[in-house]
Order: sequence, then structure tokens, then C-alpha cells
Amino acid sequence: MSRSVAGALERSRVSEGRTPLFLTADRSDFALLNYEVDRSVLASRVPEGCELDDWNGRHFATLAGFRVLHTRVLGVALPFHGDFLEVDFRFYVRRRAGSAWRRGVVSIKEMAPRRLIAFAGRHLCGENFVALPMRHAILAATGHDARMVAYGWRRRGAWESLSVRSSGAALDLPPDAEGRFIADRHWGFTRHRGRTFEYQVEHPPWRLYQGDTATLDADIPLLYGQEFMEALCFPPRLALTADGSSVIVRQRRRVG
Repeated sequence: MSRSVAGALERSRVSEGRTPLFLTADRSDFALLNYEVDRSVLASRVPEGCELDDWNGRHFATLAGFRVLHTRVLGVALPFHGDFLEVDFRFYVRRRAGSAWRRGVVSIKEMAPRRLIAFAGRHLCGENFVALPMRHAILAATGHDARMVAYGWRRRGAWESLSVRSSGAALDLPPDAEGRFIADRHWGFTRHRGRTFEYQVEHPPWRLYQGDTATLDADIPLLYGQEFMEALCFPPRLALTADGSSVIVRQRRRVG
């Protein structure tokens, strides 16, 4: 277990008002493609008890490709399943808890290459997980501190992919920047069998790098639905890469 995870576990023992720990892992090598989506496309997907979260009146859906490493569930390592790739298509909601807002994400569809991971995601967490063959590449690119991060998945006999090329030093973003709006999320919400569940996600702020080139090569209507075609057929509003960090996911609990 990495020192950062061990330290987070130690801090979690003295935290109050939190559900027990469910999962720890390292999430790294993010490629983030952020799209503006009409709120009417997202409204019907909002779990009960939540509302759409917006950034300056705009509503977003984000494709996030990343690596999951050193996964432990309830403190136990997963043989042959601790390291895997994931591509998550998600949007942003918030829920009032007392006097504070809990800002989080709702996943529209998640892809992973392991059938057991997808099965557990569907049946234990209520997420729309599918298992597909996947691959990734992280390449040095021409330019100062430039790199290309790409994720691919094979569906119906053909490879589809997303990629982001970033360069330069990490961005120094204010808390209210668009990049922070999509990256600094510490809650997840799901709607499972007519009920809303939430789970807390703990991680430090990620170092974000500006993407200067981004691609999405996929059959969007068949992958995510015709309603997302208008948004995803254009270049993303914002493309980023991120180093990632160790992550703690706490056990979900029912809302309401």
C-alpha cells in the first residue's frame, strides 16, 4: 500500500460523520474531455434528491479515461483485478446536506476490461458498467513537457478511442475555474432500483495540464445515445490531463 493511501486511511480513522471505508486505489493518467450539454438531455438522469450542478449557467458531461491501480476492497487486494483501465462518461449534480452542498458526479456509462469489475459495479454499486476489451497509451509528444494520453475500447469488432495531448507546466487554477469544477468532485450519486445512493470520494486536488489537442473517435449514438450526438460531435469545450492520486471511496448510503 502506498504511503499516501496509508496516511489517508489513518486520517479516516479519526474522521467523524463518515461511512466506513469501502475501497482504496490509485487513479492515474487522466484524459478529460469536457462537453457542454443542454440541461434537458441530463434532467431525466438526475437521481431523486439531487439537482443539476452548473458552472456559470452551463451544464457539462465529461469523458474521463484513467488507470486504476493497487485496488483494495474492504482492505483486501483483488487478485488479478487490482489494476485496470476505465472510461467514465459522467455529468454533475449537487445535493443539499444541512447548510452545505455536496457536489458530485453521476455516471452515464462506465467501461472497464474486466467482467468481474463490471459485474460488481452493476450489482453492488448500481452503476451502468460494461466490460469491453481496452487498451491505453501514454506517449511523449513533440514540445515542452508534452505528452499524449489515449484510451481505447473495442466494440462490435472495431476500436474506438479518446485522446488528449497536453503540454507545459501544471495549471494554476482558481477554485472557481471550469477545470476545478469537473475535477474536484468528492461525491458520487447513483439511482438504483428507484432509490438514490451517495458515496464519498476522498482525494487531494489533482495537478491539471491544459490539453491543446483532443480527439473522440466513437459511434456516439450507439455508445451513449442519440441525445448526446449534438454535443459530442464537436470538439470539447475543455481538454485536460491529470496525474491523479490515491483515492478513498467510502461505503454508499441511501439518501432520503
